[in-house]
Amino acid sequence: MSVTDPIADAITKVRNAYRAKHMKVTVNHSNVVENVVKILVEENYINSYQILERDVDKKRYRRQIFINLRYTNTGDPLIRGIQRVSTPGRRVYVKGTNVPSVYNNIGCAIISTNRGVMVDREARKQRVGGEYLIKIW
Repeated sequence: MSVTDPIADAITKVRNAYRAKHMKVTVNHSNVVENVVKILVEENYINSYQILERDVDKKRYRRQIFINLRYTNTGDPLIRGIQRVSTPGRRVYVKGTNVPSVYNNIGCAIISTNRGVMVDREARKQRVGGEYLIKIW
């Protein structure tokens, strides 16, 4: 069965894993999802990730991303909320001069630009706009 929105599927799996207090989660691979996970590692929202190649013997029929989740010392999840903004049915685009900040720069926005997937701070610095994918706080 194909997934129509792999980004929403991946962030839903991460959100549900945090709510269930899991230490790790596996999501389906796509290039955009890999770039989003890479940004989550750079912004210290998750510990690490690993790309698992396709292996029929282990019943892994497609590439997957294995994510180690990050918690505080008290056991609270580091990601309080993660939300998909632009959906396949309703695309949301922002200009380079009008890039939004999430909760007064406490969180971050992930934007897909023509220079790659980047965080809102970097997009403001480079003055590039694009599709507003995700907001995290």
